[in-house]
Amino acid sequence: MRRFLKIFAVLAALLTVAAALFLVPTIWFKPWSVDHFYARVFVRYALKHPMMLSTLRVLEPMGLRFHNDDLDDLSTEFALREARWLDKQLGILHRYDRDSMSEDGRLSYDVMDWFMAVENEGTRWIFHDYPVTQMGGVQTGLPSFMISFHHLGDLRDAEDYVARVSKFGVAFDQVIDGLRERERRGIVPPRFALEKALLQVRKVESTPVGESPLLTHLRDRLGSMEGIDAARREALMGRLRGAIEGTFVPACGRLAAALEHLASVSAPGDGAWRLPEGDAYYAWLLRRYTTTEMTPDQVHELGLREVGRLEEEMRAILDAQGFAGQGIREAMARLNAEPRFLYPDTDEGRARILTDFQGILDDINGRLGPLFDLRPSAGVKVERVPEFQEADNAAAYYFPPSMDGARSGTFFVNLRKVPDIIRFRMRTLAYHEAIPGHHFQTAIQQEIRDVPFFRRVIPFAAYSEGWALYAERLAAENGFEDNPYDRLGYLSDQMLRAVRLVVDTGIHTRRWSRDEAVRYMLDHTGMPETEAVAEVERYVVDPGQACAYMVGMLKILDLRQRAMERLGDRFDIRRFHNVILRGGAMPLSLLERQVDAWIASQGKA
Repeated sequence: MRRFLKIFAVLAALLTVAAALFLVPTIWFKPWSVDHFYARVFVRYALKHPMMLSTLRVLEPMGLRFHNDDLDDLSTEFALREARWLDKQLGILHRYDRDSMSEDGRLSYDVMDWFMAVENEGTRWIFHDYPVTQMGGVQTGLPSFMISFHHLGDLRDAEDYVARVSKFGVAFDQVIDGLRERERRGIVPPRFALEKALLQVRKVESTPVGESPLLTHLRDRLGSMEGIDAARREALMGRLRGAIEGTFVPACGRLAAALEHLASVSAPGDGAWRLPEGDAYYAWLLRRYTTTEMTPDQVHELGLREVGRLEEEMRAILDAQGFAGQGIREAMARLNAEPRFLYPDTDEGRARILTDFQGILDDINGRLGPLFDLRPSAGVKVERVPEFQEADNAAAYYFPPSMDGARSGTFFVNLRKVPDIIRFRMRTLAYHEAIPGHHFQTAIQQEIRDVPFFRRVIPFAAYSEGWALYAERLAAENGFEDNPYDRLGYLSDQMLRAVRLVVDTGIHTRRWSRDEAVRYMLDHTGMPETEAVAEVERYVVDPGQACAYMVGMLKILDLRQRAMERLGDRFDIRRFHNVILRGGAMPLSLLERQVDAWIASQGKA
């Protein structure tokens, strides 16, 4: 027995030493393998962002739910710590021998290297962003997260829900401190963005607690949960009411005061040029969003060329439909107002819009066999943008499914103004946001295997938005825009993305005013004015992002044309799409490398 215990002690000691030799570098220094480094970077980042963990739901299948009662740290101190940490991790990544890796390994290394390098460069402008605008901030972002992403399946989920709402005050104060830090650095959002955000905050303050979306959401979900008696439900609702009254509403008051002050000192102008080092900041944003080295002037000129090309196509359809001699703005305004293309501005009309969008998705999903043999397993549903977020939000957007299957992909439609929902523009919008656009791209990325986990979630706007715009083009090429007006809707949406190149660079480098940008957009797209204003104001507060769409789509089209020319009869559109989608999001230069390698492999077959 003593001999056994001695052997056991020796083995335990050896295992402890081995574990230490593995864990110490993995946790604190350079891990033994680059895959362990990737895992450490992701795990560390995820643990610091509990809201992201709740959105992805990667830990819940393992029974881990510790993160679901907490909010992200929004403090300036945290942002500075993260910047220092990122710089250190990039240095560690560069200590691995890339040349000794497999082809797949080099791709993962290059994706991570590109992402970390551009983000590390951006720490120079860490406080140049606008944390609170008409497009978002804690005033709408936190309630939206709770309603859309905080899972409510049992009592513990409900307890975590209340715990999170009780922490809203801390999050608001962190953001307010960040706004003050930015003001000290000369970074203040444009006055219109502050004033519209202030209206959102005042609306929250003035909403009776009993009508708060936060309260009604939990109340409705509790009613469908099993095993929670009436007394427990009442206690939870009482605590939530107290958190809203005692924490959320007062925090909104503090934020309102901060926004009022900033609006009083905001400098004239809308573009990034008004900020310290604004030109360099915008140039970096274009690199980040387009994943190219295109200059603002090059992006602007590309936009002008695409606008000219698309105008010719739109003009031909309008002339054929009896609008000869009329400008695009006038002709599209007439079409947008025709009753046959509109829904009744009623609850029944809104319900019909959502039903018709779902019908469009079901139709195309059943007819994509010749174009795709790779499909996501997750489904997609259509929902209305929450009413408290409608006023200044986008016309539509997509949220991906959770990784545990608890939440499907969701295509959100903004019903703030029913007359802005034009029937002949619905198909291309559905194709972009859901099938075969964002839903295919994002859900397939989440489901890929045999790659480091970060490859399943890492974002690159030019890739994802480029694919979604390409999806519109693909549908139009293959007969899914089945009448001239649907075709016109497709072209007008393509025109929108071309106009964005012109307008975004015009605002941020050529000092266009918002009015100039809105006029240009109306003249070339014919979209409703309320929508054009919302679009332009989005570009003002999120510089560069709007340029990703067209740049990304044109690169995918260029790669497809290259493959068709080189492979001839051997070109298979389904295999081409597999190459684009199976690797997940990546910079356009790496996507080009992947396609070129695939073309070469097909040539050898």
